[in-house]
Amino acid sequence: MSPPKRLLGRRMAELPVDPMLSKMILASEKYRCSEQILTIAAMLSVNNAIFYRPKDKLVHADTARVNFTVPGGDHLVLLNVYTQWVETGHSLQWCYENFIQARSLRRARDVREQLEGLMGRIEIELTSCEGDNVPIRKAITAGYFYHTARLSRSGYKTVKQQQAVFIHPNSSLHEEQPRCVIYHELVFTTKEYMRQIIEIDSPWLLEVAPHYYKSKELEDAARRRDREDHTDSEDAAYLCFLFVQILYKRFYNFQFTVVSGLSVVCFRHQFL
Repeated sequence: MSPPKRLLGRRMAELPVDPMLSKMILASEKYRCSEQILTIAAMLSVNNAIFYRPKDKLVHADTARVNFTVPGGDHLVLLNVYTQWVETGHSLQWCYENFIQARSLRRARDVREQLEGLMGRIEIELTSCEGDNVPIRKAITAGYFYHTARLSRSGYKTVKQQQAVFIHPNSSLHEEQPRCVIYHELVFTTKEYMRQIIEIDSPWLLEVAPHYYKSKELEDAARRRDREDHTDSEDAAYLCFLFVQILYKRFYNFQFTVVSGLSVVCFRHQFL
């Protein structure tokens, strides 16, 4: 093992979290967002037990959850929740009003304080990206680049294994369907769901993990997606062509031809 890799391994071993979370925290040094990444790491450590939905207040709970949505994905939602909680002075009433588990936030605070106390040992300065979420998403990508999925015509598939996966219904990105995502974990219920996902740009994978991803691999995946989009467009055009053919044949005498999946209409205007 090369000296840089040995140093990386020693630094990761100092953090009492799983290796991917450790790598994410170390990457925050490069992207100068360690304050935000520590919070996200702490929130992820409480095992998705942030929001709750009382049976008699499902609509209110879901509305409260939506109010925390921010662009970019679920990790940023967790950051938003924790930040607002801190701004309220760790208010228990605020948690109650927003259907948030106060116990989980207190546990996340304890984990964050522990991790912050270890930053000096691994020589990482506490820095903030001041509202720019790109550095945050890049640091997450650096830690979780193994957990990448891309949107194809048939749905999401993991980049390497081509395993079919689905965005969890509780995700803030469930309706958006971004082209490329990083997920924290997979959970199986009726389907293989990605939980806690964030939207990324494909080139970031080459930036953070050039040893694992190759440009040709990502380009081929992009070309497959483009071909699928093109096929969808041709299918729509052809269906439109068939509709026009059926409709107008009732009133006019037309001659129709199809060229390369696109309709070209040649006709004689003549009433039947």
